[in-house]
Amino acid sequence: MLVAGASLASILAVAAQTPPADDEPEMQEAEEAEVAPSVNDADIMKDIDVEKLDWSQLNVDASTLTGPAPKGSNASKGATSADASWSANERPNGTSAVSVKQSISPFWDTRIGADMTVARQGIATTSELLSERLANGGSLPQSSGTAWAAITAPGVASIWDTTAVEARVDPGSEQSKFGTSLSKSLPISEQYSLTLKNDYNLIQQGIVPVPGIVSHPARSYETDQSARLSIAETGTSLIAGQTLSTSDDKWLRKVGAEQKLFDGVTISGSIGEMPSGGANTSLNAGFRRSW
Repeated sequence: MLVAGASLASILAVAAQTPPADDEPEMQEAEEAEVAPSVNDADIMKDIDVEKLDWSQLNVDASTLTGPAPKGSNASKGATSADASWSANERPNGTSAVSVKQSISPFWDTRIGADMTVARQGIATTSELLSERLANGGSLPQSSGTAWAAITAPGVASIWDTTAVEARVDPGSEQSKFGTSLSKSLPISEQYSLTLKNDYNLIQQGIVPVPGIVSHPARSYETDQSARLSIAETGTSLIAGQTLSTSDDKWLRKVGAEQKLFDGVTISGSIGEMPSGGANTSLNAGFRRSW
């Protein structure tokens, strides 16, 4: 027994000194075989009730998964907001209504822009020219445009709430217009509100006087006063007002109503006096969207 024990101890010592070079690849292959899935493996989700799992562990704040925003993102956003805004609409008479506006200062909401009518350019067929002439009263449409600048400022104490000033120049017709609008809102209740508005316009027809050019432009004045009663529950507005201009020698009164239907669609009607003594009636439907 002592001889057998000594022999076993010597065998173990020799095995301990020998490096297991051949065993490591076999062990790695065994581990890879255990990790690689097989179609014959048992379904580990078979005995698990999915409805009883605690899904609240997945409620993670998504903001913590993203890094801080690049430093240049704010600068690019500011540069985009300062760009001009363009819009274009095709008209039935073959022209396009193109508008551009740009905000030049957030102080008092200062804006500049232009409204243009662009006639189609290029060679047109005989039928297209004939249809354009019929749509424009026998003449081909011409390109034109007006430039404008507008400012919206607060009012003065409790006299009025908002002051709007707009200047518009039309080089094609040699006409310029300068207008001022003063408005004040008077809430009556949660459902009713009253808005008072006064508009004053100065219209000048002819070339603007410049040094070295003698001109005698004709000037006219217009005044428009209106009161609007708005009903918030039904979207209905009742309007009453009067206008006076240098070409008329008396106030011309008018009354009307406006109804909001859906998605910016409105229908309005009005009846007013004419300088000749008759009545002027109108019924309009419109769509308005701001961007």
